[in-house]
Amino acid sequence: MEWVPPQLRQYGGAYNMTGGGGGGGGDVTNSAATLLSWRKLHLSRAKLKAINKTSALMSGFAMVAMVEMQLSEKTQVPPGLLVAFVICTSLLVAVHMLALMISTCILPNVEAISNLHNINIVEESPHERMHWYIEAGWAFSTVLGIFLFLCELAILCWVKFYDYSIMAASSATIIMVPVLILFMGFAVHFYHKLVVHKYELTESGLRELEQLKIQLDSTVTSLVSNSNSPSRNNISVV
Repeated sequence: MEWVPPQLRQYGGAYNMTGGGGGGGGDVTNSAATLLSWRKLHLSRAKLKAINKTSALMSGFAMVAMVEMQLSEKTQVPPGLLVAFVICTSLLVAVHMLALMISTCILPNVEAISNLHNINIVEESPHERMHWYIEAGWAFSTVLGIFLFLCELAILCWVKFYDYSIMAASSATIIMVPVLILFMGFAVHFYHKLVVHKYELTESGLRELEQLKIQLDSTVTSLVSNSNSPSRNNISVV
């Protein structure tokens, strides 16, 4: 059984009352679990929308940069630099197209459920089964895709300005290297904080489950002692 945070559990009764449920503790817990799944649905929906916009925008920029690239017949750009530009652009477009395909296939099914505004049919959404696909698309679009985009920008400056000014191309590289380092540092720091947050949330849930277990054990013990006391009184009277 999945643990439900107390922040969501306190709203379970309200959704249960509006949804036409019974009103017992089990109904509140089930309604709170449904609320948790509803929150995951909206998170997956937001990620898929971000993938859609980011991947379409960056792949479009990459395609325009490659199509509009004009080299003179007497260019002195090294062939290795051109090969690096073509490989980086192809990888960039391929990664974003893969992320865009994942978003395009899953997002309509998630949107169809979320637009109904009925919390009781959240289980019909495929966001739980397609969780790893959504996370893979999110990583391709935001982490790997942006990294390749920054690399392509640096290579593009070399290809564009190599015949005119090597200093201009070098300045672009000098600027992009710290940006790439900051980007990777932020990505590692962000996902580290996210993992720590999930760990703390799970740990607090386990502590709450231990407290519930202690309360249930004490309640069972008291009920057993109360049920045995009348029989002892009868035996003493006899």
